[in-house]
Amino acid sequence: MSPVIKEHARARLVSDARDLPTVPVELRYDSADDPHTIRVAFPGGPEWSLERDLVERGLRAPVEHGGYRIWPCGRAQLVVELHSAADVEVVQFDSAPLVRFLRRTHTETRTETTRA
Repeated sequence: MSPVIKEHARARLVSDARDLPTVPVELRYDSADDPHTIRVAFPGGPEWSLERDLVERGLRAPVEHGGYRIWPCGRAQLVVELHSAADVEVVQFDSAPLVRFLRRTHTETRTETTRA
């Protein structure tokens, strides 16, 4: 059984407000559930499922897939935009916690492959 990797981070909800509200989010990866997906859980229940590869590519250059647009914002931040029929949600992350989390997911994947 593979362990679930969890890490807490903070995200800024991008809006028209002068000060962007910061919220705690939980980053989660479970290779047994889906080895290609990471999840971002927001307070109050909403959860985004993002392709791990899409986030990794979005750290370097703008990418788009399945309603998500992801791009680097300067050297230290990442913007994730989710388009749905009802609205558009935009969240800004510091890149360092995401990079650390993604490295942990790859380390776990290599460890599982070695064990098999």
